[in-house]
Amino acid sequence: MSRGYCCIGLDNAKNPVNVGAVLRAARVFGVSMVAVSGRRYKRAATDVYATHKEIPLIQPDDLHAVIPYDCVPVAVELVDTAVSLVDYKHPERAFYVFGAEDNTLGKRILDWCRDVVYIPTDGCLNLAACVNVVLYDRLCKQMNRGERPCRALDSLNDGDFSTTGATR
Repeated sequence: MSRGYCCIGLDNAKNPVNVGAVLRAARVFGVSMVAVSGRRYKRAATDVYATHKEIPLIQPDDLHAVIPYDCVPVAVELVDTAVSLVDYKHPERAFYVFGAEDNTLGKRILDWCRDVVYIPTDGCLNLAACVNVVLYDRLCKQMNRGERPCRALDSLNDGDFSTTGATR
């Protein structure tokens, strides 16, 4: 198992379907906490695992206030100063911040994020897709370093796919 962890921050997420899909991704990729700022989110049917029962789901007014100690805030935003996710070295302890489907993170969030990354695509992805891509990139890069980054991989080695949803 690798050291470190990651958390997800969603800034005023609009669509409960996307938030549910983010929670599902958080569970399968071994995220330690999800924070959803604003009051637009309510429980979504797309969170098929009821993730809030397994990892903390908090709804703060300010995402900056809930960043764990010594955790690097990383904004995922399409801005000129962002680093491509392809070239990005994920911090050991990361707090990834994603914006709402109908807005950008803006200066309010970017000012306190140490790193800003973008996903190199020919257009915008939706919120849940962005989260999945970033978490998968983190997983792949950890595995390339020989780390075992998430608990889901333990059941894959045992041949038990019932908890991961994977098939052979």
